[in-house]
Amino acid sequence: MDLLLKRVDFSDESTIGELSVDGVFECYTLEDKVRPVKIKGMTAIPAGDYEVVINYSARFDRQLPLLLNVPNFDGIRIHWGNTSKDTEGCILVGKTKGKDSIEQSRDAFDSLFAKMKAASEKEKIFISIV
Repeated sequence: MDLLLKRVDFSDESTIGELSVDGVFECYTLEDKVRPVKIKGMTAIPAGDYEVVINYSARFDRQLPLLLNVPNFDGIRIHWGNTSKDTEGCILVGKTKGKDSIEQSRDAFDSLFAKMKAASEKEKIFISIV
């Protein structure tokens, strides 16, 4: 499975993107602000290509997607949330977007996670962030 996160809206608070699954639009994303120098818990991860696995998150007490080998970051997950206060470097997903926010996040996550979980049982998952 190939995920493509295209960052499209940049502000002083957040970065909004569009996430596609195998070339088909899936949902919007929200990340922290893109910065030239990392500020812990307030910076989007570097653009690039990453493998994604699904494993147990102690913080969320459930299975979640985890991006592997993100330079200078640990524990980068894809999960639900609405603003940059919910992300700490992770990728949030939502069905609609606003200024520095996304909405219907749980619905977007549930739909995306079902597809990722099914794919993970037969193939590797990769995300490209541009």
